Amino acid sequence: MMGLMAREETRTTTRTSPRTTTVPKVRSSAAHGTEGPGGASPRAWTMRLLVAGIVLSALNLRPAITSLGALLEEVRDGLGMSGSVAGLLTSVPPLCFAVFGVMAPRLARRFGAGAVVCAGMAAIATGLLLRPYTGGTAGFLAASALALMGIAVSNVLMPVIVKHWFPDRVGSMTGLYSMALALGTALAAAVTVPLTDALGGSWQSGLALWAALAVAAVLPWLPFVRGRARMPGAGDRPAEPASGDAAPAQAADGPGTHAAGAVETRGASAGETRGASAGETRGASAGEARGASAGPDGARAVAAPLRITRSRTAWALAVFFGLQATAAYITMGWMAQIFRDAGVPAGTAGLLLAVTMVMGVPLAFVIPRLATRLPHQGPIVLALGVCGLAGYAGLYLAPAAGAWAWAVLLGIANCAFPLALTMVGMRAKTGPGVAQLSAFAQSTGYLISIPGPLLVGVLYQHSGGWGLPIALMSALMIPQMVVGVLAGRDRTVEDEAGR
Repeated sequence: MMGLMAREETRTTTRTSPRTTTVPKVRSSAAHGTEGPGGASPRAWTMRLLVAGIVLSALNLRPAITSLGALLEEVRDGLGMSGSVAGLLTSVPPLCFAVFGVMAPRLARRFGAGAVVCAGMAAIATGLLLRPYTGGTAGFLAASALALMGIAVSNVLMPVIVKHWFPDRVGSMTGLYSMALALGTALAAAVTVPLTDALGGSWQSGLALWAALAVAAVLPWLPFVRGRARMPGAGDRPAEPASGDAAPAQAADGPGTHAAGAVETRGASAGETRGASAGETRGASAGEARGASAGPDGARAVAAPLRITRSRTAWALAVFFGLQATAAYITMGWMAQIFRDAGVPAGTAGLLLAVTMVMGVPLAFVIPRLATRLPHQGPIVLALGVCGLAGYAGLYLAPAAGAWAWAVLLGIANCAFPLALTMVGMRAKTGPGVAQLSAFAQSTGYLISIPGPLLVGVLYQHSGGWGLPIALMSALMIPQMVVGVLAGRDRTVEDEAGR
């Protein structure tokens, strides 16, 4: 697949003016690079390295959470946590994602997207290594926050990187890293308990071992750190990686534009050159030279930011993201405990959580590809919501007897996450628009999701059972379906918000 991503796709057509001047017109995907005045095309290994970095980073975006969910009872006993404090612990991920995620676009403009993701992976590794050995609840929370900070900035920048480097493959690349994310989530849930037992039963060792995976994810981004590759929309053409190969030009249009073939030329400046006559240049709209070259390196002018809060689609997507995140973090933090309280052994409960997470591996690849082929993503939203309601009903009525079925149904429902990421890429036309929408939807959404896991812990402690928490989960699924249908309409934030 990496070889396929790296293959250069360039089509050249010619047009002859009345003076017999031949003007070459090149259409090149920003995913594969173009040869222009700014430099030569990137080598295949550079693109493979980028894909490897995306996949390894995605593998690290959830083990910090699901490994803790599998050992939550042992951690509570070891640190003396109450149910309410444990609920606070399961609310830390969305809190960190909301607080630190909004900083990601600014950091990427200043230091480059590759550098920020690389630093994020290093923060994950450090936090995971330190948190089991801090000796108290406060230190555990602080080290967890460090790891989650790294996850937060990477969460926001993944759709931006995909939109920038793979504008013609938003669906397939989103599916690839969503699949890797689901695989990492399921792997941590499935093997944390057995590995802990193999390491002598120490929950500290069982949690700390996941730092090694984060260390591996740092390596592919190092050449991009040295190259100081800028984030799309920062006002710069992406700089060259350390290899000396030029990074691809920014894609200025959404995936639908590429598919329709409406734009035939993308130069290093990310503008469109249309040779209606020899030497005539037009921008993306009549009379507008969008992103005109400011010099030999083709640097673009800084685009005005969107008034993103004026877009109803952006708000619908943010609320949808928040409600699906609420369900996901309740599931990752508490589902294994629900099964354990129903009499399921700890190892089996971890496997059930893994089954829920692993459902995202195939579906996270299929759903984004399907979503990009539909003008309206509402039917997918409704199908996932129905599966979630059925899974919650099963957890309430027969948590142990039908455990495997409920795990599968909730795993399907959790695939609202890759669907939300795909809609982020589809609801904006440009790379900078995707960056703004991704930061807004994820930061606002994670703020919305903070109370959910905490409230579940409080209800569980004060009611002494899982009836009220499961009722809360079921009730939240209804508005998730409603706003998901609204977010799935065929609209863009640029059209609604304006500049």
